Amino acid sequence: MRFTLLLLWASAAFGQDIPAHNPFTTPADQAAGARVFRAHCAPCHGARGQGGLGPNLAIGAFFHGGTDADLYRTITEGIAGTAMPGTFFDGTQVWQIVAYLRTLGGSASDIPRGDARHGEALFRERGCAGCHLVRGEGGIQGPDLSFVGSRSSVAYIRESILDPNAQVATLYRIAKITLPSGSAYSGFVMNEDTYSVQLLDFSRGLQSIRKSDLKSFERDKNSSMPSYRGKLSDSELDDLLSYLSSLKQPARSE
Repeated sequence: MRFTLLLLWASAAFGQDIPAHNPFTTPADQAAGARVFRAHCAPCHGARGQGGLGPNLAIGAFFHGGTDADLYRTITEGIAGTAMPGTFFDGTQVWQIVAYLRTLGGSASDIPRGDARHGEALFRERGCAGCHLVRGEGGIQGPDLSFVGSRSSVAYIRESILDPNAQVATLYRIAKITLPSGSAYSGFVMNEDTYSVQLLDFSRGLQSIRKSDLKSFERDKNSSMPSYRGKLSDSELDDLLSYLSSLKQPARSE
């Protein structure tokens, strides 16, 4: 039986159709997938897939397709335009990761209890909209939160509000550049190669600066976001969490 399953994977690896259903679903496969996930995927997706720097995988909604074959392709090929890379795992390991993902599920503790409508008002009143985009409206000095409810768990969003320095993605570390002329730039590094830096400057927009023209180039390891610990009541925090968690990306129809 195992030999037949290996042949199925081998056929997929050589360009034929990927099996519609995962051929590796035993408890042993799930445990093996969990080990690979914790070693290689957890830094972005959380130890239990609850989200963080990468999307929350524990809610059962997968936005690039939720079939077994879709998940296999996503893990194998990565997602263009995102931080999700293609994989170096063999086919059996990919299927085992898929098997592990199927064991994950949201819990009642991850359901916010607040008033999302009031949370949306707080988002604007407390200055969040000045730095964060939501569906095309807001600032660019922080991550786009249009689909944060799909990307991150309630626990991770809460931590980001109360302790922004706990986890800071490299993309959102503010870079400060100075030229010999005295001109100064501040923003997010969108791309960098041997010869130039592409910076999303907060006041000038996208800039391409040659490294040979740089006088100084520094990146702040801390978040530019202030902590809201003690600045929000418990009920206000619940309301804000409820609003942010409601910002979800529609799942792709099967």
